[in-house]
Amino acid sequence: MWTFVDRLPPVTLGFAALRWSLVLIFALFGIAKFAAYEAEGVARIGMEYPLFAWMYPLLGVQGTSNVIGSIELATGALIALGAWSHRAGLVGASMGVCTFLITLSFTFGAPLWEPGYGFPFMGSFAQFLFKDAVLLAGCSTLALHAGQALRTRLATTA
Repeated sequence: MWTFVDRLPPVTLGFAALRWSLVLIFALFGIAKFAAYEAEGVARIGMEYPLFAWMYPLLGVQGTSNVIGSIELATGALIALGAWSHRAGLVGASMGVCTFLITLSFTFGAPLWEPGYGFPFMGSFAQFLFKDAVLLAGCSTLALHAGQALRTRLATTA
């Protein structure tokens, strides 16, 4: 007798859904960095952040945003290539992990809770950033999956 559980698709379908949703996110957010409205929005945060602040005097608001957007597009492309190459997938997913660790680090010292309400009522900055926790988990999952596949392949060829 079979059950609903017996009819579930393979876990690889879940990895594919995760991969392509992350590719879409990196593509859309990366492309947006080339628009002036997004460059200005990023600058409001980035100019105060030590990791990015040094780039603004060198490249300007749009130039800095273009660099960030290019990195995001490269990350998405490598995650996409991970469908065929575990090595590319590991690099891309690791870049994604770094991306979301950086964005989540913006929360340290930032006003996260809605004034007048406090915890657990998030302000708009917290709402903007906290979603990155699940994106970090998604990139971590793809990195671990690619790493294990590479380890398995190396073990079978040794």
